[in-house]
Amino acid sequence: MPEFSTSTATALSIAQSLLVAEKDNGPITTALITEKVAIAASVIAPGNEDSVDKAAAIAELIRRFSLWIGQDTALSDTTGHESWLNAARKKDWRYWPRYRDMLERKMSATAVDAVDKSTDRILGLMEDPDRTGSWDRRGLVVGHVQSGKTANYSGLICKAADSGYKIIIILAGLHNNLRSQTQIRLEEGFLGYETSATGDIVKLIGVGAHGRDFEIKPNCATNRTNTGDFNTKVAKHLAISPEQRPWLFVVKKHKVVLERLLKWIRGHVADATDAHGKRFVSNLPLLLIDDEADHASVDTGEQHIGADGKPDEDHEPKAINSRIRKILNVFAKKAYVGYTATPFANIFIHRQNETPEEGPDLFPQSFIVNLAAPSNYVGPARVFGLQTPEGRSGLPLIRVFQDHASEDGRDGWMPPKHQKDHSPAHMGQDALPQSLREAVHSFVLACAAREARDQGDKHSSMLVHVTRFTLVQKEVHRQVEDFVQKMKLRITRRIDHEALLDELCELWESDFAPTTGAIAAQLTESEEPPSVLPWSEVLAKLPDVLSDIEVRMVNGKAKDALDYAEDGHPLKVIAIGGDKLARGLTLEGLCTSYFVRTTKMYDTLMQMGRWFGYRPGYIDLCRLYTTEELVEWFGHIADASEELREEFDAMAESGATPRDYGLRVQSHPVLLVTSPLKMRTAAYSTRWRTRFHADGGQCSSVMADSVPR
Repeated sequence: MPEFSTSTATALSIAQSLLVAEKDNGPITTALITEKVAIAASVIAPGNEDSVDKAAAIAELIRRFSLWIGQDTALSDTTGHESWLNAARKKDWRYWPRYRDMLERKMSATAVDAVDKSTDRILGLMEDPDRTGSWDRRGLVVGHVQSGKTANYSGLICKAADSGYKIIIILAGLHNNLRSQTQIRLEEGFLGYETSATGDIVKLIGVGAHGRDFEIKPNCATNRTNTGDFNTKVAKHLAISPEQRPWLFVVKKHKVVLERLLKWIRGHVADATDAHGKRFVSNLPLLLIDDEADHASVDTGEQHIGADGKPDEDHEPKAINSRIRKILNVFAKKAYVGYTATPFANIFIHRQNETPEEGPDLFPQSFIVNLAAPSNYVGPARVFGLQTPEGRSGLPLIRVFQDHASEDGRDGWMPPKHQKDHSPAHMGQDALPQSLREAVHSFVLACAAREARDQGDKHSSMLVHVTRFTLVQKEVHRQVEDFVQKMKLRITRRIDHEALLDELCELWESDFAPTTGAIAAQLTESEEPPSVLPWSEVLAKLPDVLSDIEVRMVNGKAKDALDYAEDGHPLKVIAIGGDKLARGLTLEGLCTSYFVRTTKMYDTLMQMGRWFGYRPGYIDLCRLYTTEELVEWFGHIADASEELREEFDAMAESGATPRDYGLRVQSHPVLLVTSPLKMRTAAYSTRWRTRFHADGGQCSSVMADSVPR
């Protein structure tokens, strides 16, 4: 969203509220928007209405009210469930209203309303935290890569806290950077204050800085620093009781951390003993949110199911899966909600898996909710296009190269298969291939253009994802940093700069200028049309932009996320990384991606697509540099994902439950749906991979020649 002055932003917010009140009376027209902005300006600055940029406010509101979002769909099983969420239960809510206020300052009313409706639906499918006795609800929320799942589960957390859930645990990835990023976002959206290693409240932020109810401050047992994960030294001083405000735990999916948390819950929170002498929590309802639920949470071991339909009780689940289930099993009242954009592995969990120690496996037996994406979301279908009789027609942002390796793929700068001590060399020289040189140039131009478009106060990032080996990443970092430093010297000191400027100018005129025009014709009404910039305006910004660009390795530390969150100068970063960049971590303002990593799994490939998401006002400046093979693979996955969602919607309309859901996914001669270890309950055919029912029967969607393997 564009930045506005305080008076314009306030007038825009008032005008949006007035327009929302008018929605039931007829269509929101440009004339009506203009009228409401004029009223808001007169309220904010009576006699000085010119201090409000009415034209900018009108343009922004036209975009917001042009946004459309499809309907979420759901499969649910209400066995043992009691309907409970109604208007009366929402009357005294305090956490959600202030989160909604925060969202309304930066999102359209349509988008906020969509979050409100979807989180109401998810919460209603969970159990009433005030319900007596034991209960267990397990669900899955399927979003889109980089589409705003965190905003959704932040809203769910607020509503769960309002309803009476007392313990809220977030499983936030495998690395400190993703855990820290999630912690920061929940500080803004739920806690309302910045945490610190000392336990002191640093300052009010997010819902606490601008929202209502300054005095409500949820408790938090973790903080945003690199060492801010759950720690027993800190935790032993915590006292948790039913009367207190809710407690938030943002933890990594790491067996030591989860074991530590489990022991602490048993020792300090459990208040009752079962018939077998095991301690459990009887009085505090638990909400456990599993972010990226298909990653590390799924048990890749095979539990045998006997002829009598009973699971092998001696089965030992893998470490992380085991500890997640044990944490759930220690609570009498619990709700587990997984979030992912790639649900393949979760659906392949066997419905009957269970052990005495861990309890049931993490199959989403209670509900699966499929979130709709807004019209301004840039996902696989828009980037790569869907297959039609006329071919594919995606956005013109992809630049294909093959100079990263030799023709036979065995040698070169970054061959597909290389060792951990590989030394990247192009044409026998310690240098970058031409494709990566051009990608860096593209990023520099994108940063300069964003400055010229008054977006210089926003972060801009470039992703270089070519190897999983840390030592090789260091070599790539060295080469890219050396290349950028030489560019800086040539431009800022004007030493041998003419040839470089000619090269950049040629790239701008031959690539960026025509792409801006082509993109403008493919945008939806809710997307800001990009302004066409002359080369002279871009050139004027180059020296300062180059001075600001940093080259960094993303190594999984909290600093990766913290730097984006800190106040101060916006970052312009070229991030070199591998697995720690591949899932979950958001690179703010991602403009350019250089991608040659290969994996043969649908879900892993999709999650590597950090370039999906929202690019307001700069989508035409974005570039994806990759190989022809990966373009073909991503195109296939886009088709398969689209078909999967359509099939899900059809099943939801028929009233199916998660237990009925047969996941039918198009096969590919090279690609796998997910890890073979996660697909033990799948059946195979020449065209489809599909999920069997728990009773061993075939799903209705499977091809006739499918047989279990």
